[in-house]
Amino acid sequence: MLDPGALAAAMRGCHLVYHAAGANAFCVRDPSPMFDVNVRGSENVVRAAAQAEVKRVVYTSSAATLGERKGTVGSEESPHRGRFLSDYERSKFEAEQAVVAAADETGVEVVCLNPASVQGPGRATGSTQLLLDYLNGRLKAVVDSTLSLIDIADCTTGHLLAADDGKPGERYVLSGATLTVREGLALLGRLSGVEQPVRALPPRLAMTLATAVEAVAWVRRKPPRICRELARTLTHGHAYDGSKAVRELGLRYTPIEETLRRTIDWWVEQGLVPAHKPHEESTS
Repeated sequence: MLDPGALAAAMRGCHLVYHAAGANAFCVRDPSPMFDVNVRGSENVVRAAAQAEVKRVVYTSSAATLGERKGTVGSEESPHRGRFLSDYERSKFEAEQAVVAAADETGVEVVCLNPASVQGPGRATGSTQLLLDYLNGRLKAVVDSTLSLIDIADCTTGHLLAADDGKPGERYVLSGATLTVREGLALLGRLSGVEQPVRALPPRLAMTLATAVEAVAWVRRKPPRICRELARTLTHGHAYDGSKAVRELGLRYTPIEETLRRTIDWWVEQGLVPAHKPHEESTS
C-alpha cells in the first residue's frame, strides 16, 4: 500500500478495486505506521486506481469515523463531535477524507462503507478478544456501554452490493445489531452454556485503572493490555444506524443470535474455547 507503482501494476486491467486493508491497533507507543497505512496507503490506492484506469473503488472505512456524540445513534449524517477517542479513530477519519479528496481530484468513483464491529467465524482478535476472555473465564470486569455489531458475512455482502448499486461519494454504515455489553455477554452465555461472573466498572474508575496500567507498562517497556484511549472508546460506547444500506443497497442483516451461534461453533472447532451445551438444551 505504500508503493504506488506496485499498486498500479496490480490493478492494471481491472475495472473494480476493493480496498479493505488497514491497520487497527490501540495502546501503541508510536501510531505513525498506522497513519502511514491507513491514510497515505488509502490515498495511494485511489491514485493508483486512477493510473490503472480503474473505474470504481469500494473503500472499507469504519463506523468510528462518524464521530457521533455520546448517547446518540451514529449515521451517515451525524455531526462529528470534534474530538477523537483514539489514534485509530483519527487515522480512519483522516483516511476517509484523503480517499474522498483523491477521488474528487482523479475522477475515480469511490463508495465508502463504514462497518460497525465485525464479528463472526474467522475473527479471534481485536474486540473479539473480550468475548473469548468471557467464555474462558478471564474477563473479570467490563464497562457496560453500548456497542453495534455486523455479521462478517453481511459485511462481505454489503461490499458486493455497494460495488453494483452504491452511489459514488456516498457512505453506507453497516450495522446489524446494537446492544449493551451486559446484554451481549448474557446472550453469549445463553448460547454457549457458559455463565461467568463479571463486575461492571464505573467509567471514571475504568479510566483511572487504564491510566495506571498504561503508565506501568510504558515504564516496563511492554505494550499495555488496556490504556486511556481504549478506556475512552469503551466508556463512550457506540450505537449505529445501518438502515441506509438496507434501503439503498438491499442489504439484509443476520440476527445477532445466529451470528453468535456460528461464531461460537467456529471458536470451539479452533480450540479457542471449550465446548458446552447451550442453556436451552442443558436445562431440559
